[in-house]
Amino acid sequence: MPSKLSINEILKKYWGYEVFRPLQGDIIRSVLEGRDTLGLMPTGGGKSITFQVPTMAMDGLALVITPIISLMKDQVDNLIERRIKATYLHAGLTVGEVRRAYEKCMYGNCKFLYISPERLASQSFLDHLKRMPVCLIVVDEAHCISQWGYDFRPSFLNIASVRKLFPQVPVLALTATATPTVVNDIMQRLAFKQPNVFSKSFARDNLSYVVRHTSEKLAELVHIMQRVPGTGIVYVRSRKRTKLISDELNRNGIKADYYHAGLNIEEKEDKQNKWKNDECRVMVATNAFGMGIDKPDVRVVVHIDVPNSLEEYYQEAGRAGRDGKRSYVVLLTSPTDSRSLHRHITDSFPERDFICSVYERACNFLHLAVGSGYDHQYDFNFNLFCRTFNLPVLPTHNALNILTRAGYINFIEEVDTQSRVMILADKNELYDLRTETPGADRVLQAILRMYTGLFADYVFINEDVISYRTGIDQETIYSSLLEFNRQHIMHYVPRKRTPYIYFPTSREEPRYLVFPKAIYEDLKQRMQERVEAVLNYTSPHLHCREAALLSYFGEQDHGDCGHCDACIERRKRDNHTTTDVQQGILYMAQVKPRRIEEFVETLSFPKDEVVQMLAFLVDEGYIQHLPDDTYRNPEPLK
Repeated sequence: MPSKLSINEILKKYWGYEVFRPLQGDIIRSVLEGRDTLGLMPTGGGKSITFQVPTMAMDGLALVITPIISLMKDQVDNLIERRIKATYLHAGLTVGEVRRAYEKCMYGNCKFLYISPERLASQSFLDHLKRMPVCLIVVDEAHCISQWGYDFRPSFLNIASVRKLFPQVPVLALTATATPTVVNDIMQRLAFKQPNVFSKSFARDNLSYVVRHTSEKLAELVHIMQRVPGTGIVYVRSRKRTKLISDELNRNGIKADYYHAGLNIEEKEDKQNKWKNDECRVMVATNAFGMGIDKPDVRVVVHIDVPNSLEEYYQEAGRAGRDGKRSYVVLLTSPTDSRSLHRHITDSFPERDFICSVYERACNFLHLAVGSGYDHQYDFNFNLFCRTFNLPVLPTHNALNILTRAGYINFIEEVDTQSRVMILADKNELYDLRTETPGADRVLQAILRMYTGLFADYVFINEDVISYRTGIDQETIYSSLLEFNRQHIMHYVPRKRTPYIYFPTSREEPRYLVFPKAIYEDLKQRMQERVEAVLNYTSPHLHCREAALLSYFGEQDHGDCGHCDACIERRKRDNHTTTDVQQGILYMAQVKPRRIEEFVETLSFPKDEVVQMLAFLVDEGYIQHLPDDTYRNPEPLK
């Protein structure tokens, strides 16, 4: 039965909030009226509340489609902590776990089912889905359905067909970043009965956008972190460089750590928790860091590498200042960045012959004959594949993505699953247990003591934690769990981390592969447009950074923000004379010898004017340039 509570009472009971944030209530009421709804909410706006609250007010289950497996797990865990029944399906689960999830959903023991979009290609899933009491279809990261979006996922295109199974059920699409073109495309591809968009301005009044042009990015980063107090995030593209940059910050007395998708689950959680609890001030990370991380007091977000799109940049920048206080978003750019971005376009769209070659070699690598593979999924060691055929990593990775867009494969990256167990024996059988592994009984007792719900469902365990708390070595724990598995005392699913390839069609001959204009030329052109928008944003001649961002997202009538670096520089130029600059330099150099950076940072004049005036005063003999690279005015103070 649906909840008898009002949406405000549900919000208070389960989430502890008294009132909704802006837009949340409007979206929830639209959903409860049965209307297809698109919610355009900036990062940190509380998107999950907009579908979780109305689902709790309705009779039935919400089908939540999201491409981010780690976020899927986090949301399910959070719901379970609030005593709300939820589960998920993704490629890393066992057949038994999938079956139990189906049973929960079909027989009314679940309010939220989270799935990856690839699941929609499975006829078995669709057959089970028909028997579920679905009351709401939720599409998170909805920009992924649009071929004009910056993160198009072909598997999202299956969502419209799911709507046909539940023609009366409303769909709620949510995204933090979408241009007007993408907004219209989302509604069209999700077969909205009528347009219905709730959007909040992309303006963030407490954020100051800054672009720094420098050939010494590391030195500039250290300088920024020494000047801006509080928690920070530094985004970088390379996994390897996350650690190198983190080490450099630590060497300069700034407590930092690093984070990327290649870390195991325990490392990720440990690093996240230390950062959230202020044991670590700065996190240097790839874009794997941030989803589901809601730390309100991030004072500065720095991009040390120029992002590929303003959508990506805005989403990551939006993790700063969620508490409403003044925060800074800094993009470091150098003369080589333009070449890097244009090279990224070439890497993202390799030649068609190369793509066909990658397809053929991947099928050979998986030992698939022509005509086989349909509806099967295979572990796929990407690094070994590249080494085996001596293939370049980036173009090969993007070739697999294009093959995915074309519908020949689904390349699913790095499904990371924790170890989990479910006890199959009843409690009485455990008393008479006979094992061959020394110490196995201690392992079993430790698991029974540390974890609950083991007899009812699969429970995540952590072998490292068991070892730490009991003093039992890892080898004994692993051997014991394998023996319990053999004896059917429990089902043990070891931790696994691997990419997959799923074949929605049988293997084709390479000469029959077709890449339509819409997924190749058109997307390449769109990427070129996004790159040009990024380069325009970094221009030193821009009138206002925030206005440029808002214009990109369709807000044309927004005035200058007044607090980005472009606005501040323009105000400096408009409100002073050459004499003001000269007198400022002369006075500072009279007080004590100073480095050029001190003049630039202290005086409220454009940097180029300060540097030019300083050079003029040195040439004319008013200022002395000393051997220690400082500048002094020998005139005594008056």
